[in-house]
Parts: sequence; C-alpha cells; structure tokens
Amino acid sequence: MPSGNTFQINGQDLPFQEGMTILDAARMHNIFIPTMCHLPGAPPTGACRLCVVEVQGARNLAASCVTPAQRDMQINTESPRVVNSRRLNLQLLLAMGEHDCLLCPSSGQCVLQDLAYRYQINPKRFTPRGVLHRTEAVNPFILRDFSKCVLCGRCVQACCDIQVNNAISHAYRGIKSKIAAAGDRPLKESDCVFCGECMQACPVGSIIPVDSRQSPRIWETHKVKTTCGYCGVGCQMYLHHRDGVLYRVEGDIQSPPNYGSLCVKGRFGFGFVNSSSRLQTPLIRENGNLRPTGWEEALDLVHERLENIRMSHGPDALGLFASARTTNEDSYVAQKFARAVLGTNNIDHCARL
Repeated sequence: MPSGNTFQINGQDLPFQEGMTILDAARMHNIFIPTMCHLPGAPPTGACRLCVVEVQGARNLAASCVTPAQRDMQINTESPRVVNSRRLNLQLLLAMGEHDCLLCPSSGQCVLQDLAYRYQINPKRFTPRGVLHRTEAVNPFILRDFSKCVLCGRCVQACCDIQVNNAISHAYRGIKSKIAAAGDRPLKESDCVFCGECMQACPVGSIIPVDSRQSPRIWETHKVKTTCGYCGVGCQMYLHHRDGVLYRVEGDIQSPPNYGSLCVKGRFGFGFVNSSSRLQTPLIRENGNLRPTGWEEALDLVHERLENIRMSHGPDALGLFASARTTNEDSYVAQKFARAVLGTNNIDHCARL
C-alpha cells in the first residue's frame, strides 16, 4: 500500500488502496455504509442512493459506491444530513409496493426490512402506489412478486454481468417500470436457465423460490455448508434444513470456485432428498417382480452374478460405470475394484449422472 494514501472517515485517519471507492475502503475497515443496488463483482450503478456519505467541501452528498477514495478526504457516514437522506429514500422505497413483512417469506433476510428497522422508518409517510404488475407464478422454480420489487437492478446485474445470460433487463418507464424478460414474457418463455443468480442477489422478497410460502422462513432453518454433488466443479453452498427436511439451497458467496453462483441443478435439484418414493432398501428382481431385501443378501447376489460372468466369459465381459458426483476417494476405490478385483480396465463415468 503506497505511503500517504490516507483519508478520514468519521474522524479516523485510515489508509486505503489506489483505485478503491469510498465504499470499498469503508468496508475494508468494517465501517457500515448501507447499500441496496450494490452487487459485488458487478459494475456499481449508484442507483439506490442509500450509500451516500458527506464529503467535506462537496455541495452534494456522494454515492460512496461510485465515488473514488482520494487522499485527505474527510468523510462522514452518519451525519444528520446523511441519515435524513437515507430515511427519505427508505420511505420512498417502502411506498413503491406492498411490503407486508408479516407474510413475506424473505422476512429476516431482507435488506429493506433491516434498514427500515435500523433507521426507525415510518412506513406510512407516503401513500403506497399500489400493485401495478401481477405476480409471475407460472415458472417452475422462481416466483416473481413485483409488488415487492424496489427496482434496485441487482437481479439484472446478476443475470447480465455475473452469469452473462442476458435474460432480463429494465423495462418500461416511470411509474410503470419493471424488471422483465424480452417481450415482457414469463421467465420460462425467455432465455432464462433458472440458475437462480437473480434470486440470490435480490435484497427484498421480490424473487423467491416458487414453494417458499409453504416452507419455513430462512431464520427458522439450520444452515450447513457443503459441496454440490452434481458435477466435479466443487461449488460451495449452504443447505437450509429443519427437522431433517431440506428446504432451500444458496451459494456461498465467500468461497471459490463459484462465489455464490450455482446452476439450476445445484440450486433447485434437491427434491429427491426427502422424496417419499426414494429407495431406502435394495431390491432383487424375481420372476419379473422386485422384492425388498437387506444389503447382505443383495451384495451376495451381486458377487455371485459378477463371478459367474467373469468365469464364463472373461473379465473383459464386465464393465463399471462410476459417477462424476462421487468424491475422488470413491472414484479411486471404484477403479481399484474394477482393475484389481474384477480384472478389467472397462471403467468410465457419466458426467451428467
């Protein structure tokens, strides 16, 4: 860090790195500045104006997410002028739709709710504009409740700048503005691949899992970190469960290689875990019918059949399919079993399974 690159925040002389914004530098020193539209990894827009700070000598409040940090700046992040501006913006955001926190599935993880509580906002200062766009509930995985959308643009950035899928954008103008797919069609009829990046980026309850209103709210579940098992990339994610039932998956934004991003299978493909039709015991086919049995009998039968084939037709009459979803250790055991026990090099895997 170059010597002399310091500025002052709330009376503290602090260093910063060349190229940082005021927001970056403040967060480096654990100084709170609220944001709604800012999405790490995407270009800052300065749209929500909640991150404004007061810079000595400047006529207007500065949006900290787009204002470069400069040497000898004197910045106040919680002056009366700043707080009044944030309170006004929050009141306007609350008047944009129906923010019924009592019934919202995102209660407890909503940025707007947290900031309204922090700054003690009166939500009834402005008359709500009412619901202008109907809820989009026809998609297979994602429900879009436009009555809660604050037009922060994070979902657009997540789709276009992070995932580069370009499925949604800002549409219409003025009071009729909304986030829409091409032709204002449902997501299922657009270029959307249902990766859920927009859902994870949404700071309110506008984009939620389609079944979230039948599930516990996020703060009622326990969070466990794990590695996605669908392919060999090793995406890091959190499983939200309660009483042994898995309800939701979210990407871990702090960990490589995915930094929060997941594919449609990783984010939504977990229904099999608690499925009532999931096999829980081995089955043996006899006279065209499947009979439940224990593992000892099942493995004895597998051993007998494999040994008969090997003795009658040679080891190369056998082959083994492993899975890209298994760990490296399990894959090693599989190839060791094929080569050392069965005596064949016929081993492969199917990445999609």
